[in-house]
Amino acid sequence: MATIQANPGNSQLQKMSSKQLRYKAQEFLVSRKYANNLVDIISQWDDSSTLCILTLETIFMEVLKRGDMFLERTISLTISEPTPEMRYIDWLKNCYEEVWKKILCTFDCDKAATQLQALTTAMKLMAAEGKRPIEPIGELSYYFPLHRLKPILMKLLSPDKDNTNLISRFEEITGYKDALYYTWKSLPSLTPKRQPQEMFIKNLLELINKLPLGKENDGNECTDNQELLCGPQHSCGGFTWDQSSARRALNKVWACIMHWELTPQLHKQLLIVLLERVMPQLEKPVLLTDFLMDSLDADGPIGLLALQGVFVLVTKHNLEYPNIFTKLYSMFEPEIFHTKYKARLFYLSDLFLSSTHLPEALVAAFAKRLARLTLVAPPEDILIILLFVGNLILRHPGLKRLIDHSHGSEITTENLGVGDPFLTEERDPLQSNALLSSLWEIRALQFHALPSVATAARFIRDPLPSVEYDMTAALDRTGDQIFDREIKNKVKDIMLTFERPNSMALPKGERLLQYWQLTSSMR
Repeated sequence: MATIQANPGNSQLQKMSSKQLRYKAQEFLVSRKYANNLVDIISQWDDSSTLCILTLETIFMEVLKRGDMFLERTISLTISEPTPEMRYIDWLKNCYEEVWKKILCTFDCDKAATQLQALTTAMKLMAAEGKRPIEPIGELSYYFPLHRLKPILMKLLSPDKDNTNLISRFEEITGYKDALYYTWKSLPSLTPKRQPQEMFIKNLLELINKLPLGKENDGNECTDNQELLCGPQHSCGGFTWDQSSARRALNKVWACIMHWELTPQLHKQLLIVLLERVMPQLEKPVLLTDFLMDSLDADGPIGLLALQGVFVLVTKHNLEYPNIFTKLYSMFEPEIFHTKYKARLFYLSDLFLSSTHLPEALVAAFAKRLARLTLVAPPEDILIILLFVGNLILRHPGLKRLIDHSHGSEITTENLGVGDPFLTEERDPLQSNALLSSLWEIRALQFHALPSVATAARFIRDPLPSVEYDMTAALDRTGDQIFDREIKNKVKDIMLTFERPNSMALPKGERLLQYWQLTSSMR
């Protein structure tokens, strides 16, 4: 039996190279007489120990695969001394636990590459331990090492460190149903009811945003093609997804979050996660009413995001909010064109104003306010506003009086907007005198410097179409959306210079070069 104590002479080891680490790992895996090699490798661990992490990952992945740490427990009536085999397995387990502690501590280091490698190794070891448990599990056909997952989640939800990069890496295992399920099951016990630190909230919201939550028709069934982190691939393997249990876990976590105080940045992040991930899974979304109403009073993107939540409650949960149009009306300010979520406001406003049973004075106020904003809006937003106003007139033919109204019938630089009865500062759209005004702003846009804007503004003097304009397609063509879409596109054609340029002319084969040579020969 090999000696399993560290050699005192090895306490001051020099830094090993990657070749030395691999050699010692191979020796350890080949024969137990090199057991002390494991102690030497662990002693190499430091804040930049990526090579050490990879070496220990190789060792313990093989150890788990071979079952070297598993010992079948038998009931003995007599107390006897542990055998050398038992002492070796206990020592190996202690080394394994020490490595786990070091991996978790490495999550807090300053080097991003080392952090990511530590998390990757932790997930691999957790998966291997789930397939080959180191402790007896009885008659169970499936085992998930939950005691490994919880410490990982606790590190990801650090109250002191922004772990966005680690959470993005952790998202990779959420494709496995069992890992996703036990992550949801673990979150309620890790979410405090009292106010946590801001960084904890940020990490928690980031994690929830990365976690999917199945579909209602998933039920409790298991399909043959589902992949498990800790079980046979493409088979049930004894695991069953419980949709109702995962939803209850999310609701418990969100019930705690809603009682926390939030900074404006966290408030915005929470609303994004709520709308895109959480709201469809809540058992009682109506309980969000007070929170969303308070959020509506905030300026900028917070109010816009809250408006979308209120729209969901109004349309899907029969919430009555009589002042919603007044609040929507107040959001159309020049500042809206400088926010990231302006397209969302236009889209929601188009839905809110889609009913043909709204009071004509109310719709006229929106049409007039939108027309007034075209005087200060960027060109791409002017085009959207013109389509929006056109749709409002199509839904409410009575608004054609705003086009043919005597006010503003003759547009000149002298009388532009003079005597307009529209009250710009009035907060109540029904009291804005919009029906007494005209859309002289759109008539003025017919003289815009950009031909695209001038052409679009001429719709008020032409016969209106029989169907509404497609607002969704128009919103997809806004500057922000076009830019975001283009930077996400993968470059397919990579231009390479195969010929070294030796003059100002282009390489041979280009037509421009022919003209350049012709011009040069004439001199």
